[in-house]
Amino acid sequence: MKKPQYKGNKKPQQQNRRIENFSDRRGPRKEEYAKVNGGVFVYSKPITVAELSKAINVPSPAIIKYLFMQGKMITINQILDDEMIGELCLEFGYDFKKEKIVDAEHFEELEINDDPKDLQPRPPVVTVMGHVDHGKTTLIDAIRNSNLAAKEAGGISQAIGAYQKDYKGQKITMIDTPGHAAFTAMRARGAQVTDIVVLVVAADDGVMPQTIEAINHAKAAGCEVIVAINKMDVPGANPTRVKEELMQHDLIAEEYGGDILTVEISAKKGTGIDDLLDAILLKAEMLEFKANPNRFAIGSVLEANLDKGEGPKATLLVQNGTLNHNDYVVVGEIYGKIRRMTNEYGQVLKTAAPSTPVSVTGLSGVPSAGERFMAFASEKQAKEIAEKRALARKEESQAGTSAMSLSDLNNLVNAGKVQEINVIVKADTDGSAEAVKGSLVKASNDKVKINVIAANAGAINDSDVLLASASHAIIYGFNIRPDARISAKAKESKVEIRTYRIIYEMIDDIEAALKGMYKAELVEQVTGQAEVRHLYKISKVGTVAGCYVTDGSIKNESKMRLLRDGVIVYEGKIASLKRFKDDAKEVRQGYECGLMIEGFNDLTEGDIVEGYEMIEKEEK
Repeated sequence: MKKPQYKGNKKPQQQNRRIENFSDRRGPRKEEYAKVNGGVFVYSKPITVAELSKAINVPSPAIIKYLFMQGKMITINQILDDEMIGELCLEFGYDFKKEKIVDAEHFEELEINDDPKDLQPRPPVVTVMGHVDHGKTTLIDAIRNSNLAAKEAGGISQAIGAYQKDYKGQKITMIDTPGHAAFTAMRARGAQVTDIVVLVVAADDGVMPQTIEAINHAKAAGCEVIVAINKMDVPGANPTRVKEELMQHDLIAEEYGGDILTVEISAKKGTGIDDLLDAILLKAEMLEFKANPNRFAIGSVLEANLDKGEGPKATLLVQNGTLNHNDYVVVGEIYGKIRRMTNEYGQVLKTAAPSTPVSVTGLSGVPSAGERFMAFASEKQAKEIAEKRALARKEESQAGTSAMSLSDLNNLVNAGKVQEINVIVKADTDGSAEAVKGSLVKASNDKVKINVIAANAGAINDSDVLLASASHAIIYGFNIRPDARISAKAKESKVEIRTYRIIYEMIDDIEAALKGMYKAELVEQVTGQAEVRHLYKISKVGTVAGCYVTDGSIKNESKMRLLRDGVIVYEGKIASLKRFKDDAKEVRQGYECGLMIEGFNDLTEGDIVEGYEMIEKEEK
């Protein structure tokens, strides 16, 4: 039977018909979400099969049948994701384009184009970042002549704090971010709202793992970096070694021909602080930070919590405009009236100019840190916008997201929409990480550039997933594997992790994707992971590992790999699997088992046995 053809060149009245009859669940909105314009289907929000059918003048059964033939069971009222919409448009003779909605409801997308005459200089926003115990909070303590460090549990920052310093008649806004690995997410939020990052490095300790994480977050956020080499009063201080180590991460000091300002300080003794503040003001003067104070305020949430006495409480950073007492604001899906606004000293404020951090009460709920906020003219407008945003976010979560993956890259290259792809490289050794990084960079072509935003040795961790999510990056693991928790977090964050044992296979995959020819024939599917808890050495048999299945299931005679601290130490096959004394075909999560690995006995307690299988799967 010949398939019916649907072309984009319909009658003008069909091409430009407006879509008015949207489902009532969208609320009272009457905006135009989708239309056909000159054979191009233009849409701005997730839509259902019924809505797409009306827009492109194709019967719903034809759409459902096509998706069914592709192995996708979709109902007429189900929301389609971007990939499905594009596939359907191409199938039925249309091109497609997704447009961003730019209005008050989507104020994050607004491009603020104030008249240059209305712009006034604003204080620079400076974030202090670095490794744990390198003296970040002590530095801010010295700058403010206060004693923050003594108030913190164990001398380690537990939340983001924001403060202002008056220096030589000018203000500097300082954000202190925690340095401990457990607070990587909070450190990333700091980088998103800052103009300048002060990277604190201990002169006696040098560049450490969280120093590298801070550098990666600063680069991903596009921030200027000033290096404060701290603890110059400590025996063994070696600032030259610090500068040389920073060069390995593309931070080249001015004296070495680069553009990175470095200042040698002792936060504990209070020396070099004025030099650091002078460097900040010099950098701010060069970059000319400006904002328009005569408009509704817009900015970001630094931190939020539920106070027993005052209710929802949030620390806001005003980035443009002026926030006033009694203003109505929308933060994410929450709205409220500013009932009380205080600075870091607890003093009540009536107004907050650009680059001013304030603590506010009066919101209807606790917002998420990192959310954007904007002030509006009335409570009615703020409430309506918050409700619409809540409905829109619910629809987007139902439709899923278009997270970047290698197959997505392939599709976007074919459509001519990708110019740069971000990549994070993790490997078993620093040498391997550098080799993989170099190979990926060389794989760039004249249409697509591969930007390696981080490359280092070690297991894939929470910080890597967070950075990949914020940067829309793909994580490439060479000779390492993520554990079950990290895999689950990556899946939840829509971050793709691709692992390889042979570098040529990795390069072939990404080169094929860059050329728009990627096609995965065999896809690895992890069946489960088991932790080795006891070892039994049996003569004439070998080593039997007593394991506990922590995720999925372990199957007898399946392919496996042995992970030690996230690094692959052996890859082979499960020779024997037992449950108590009986042979078992499969042992599921939550149960204990005994297993032997074919041709390998050098196990240790704490090792992870990961079972996997190869399945055929075609990427469309």
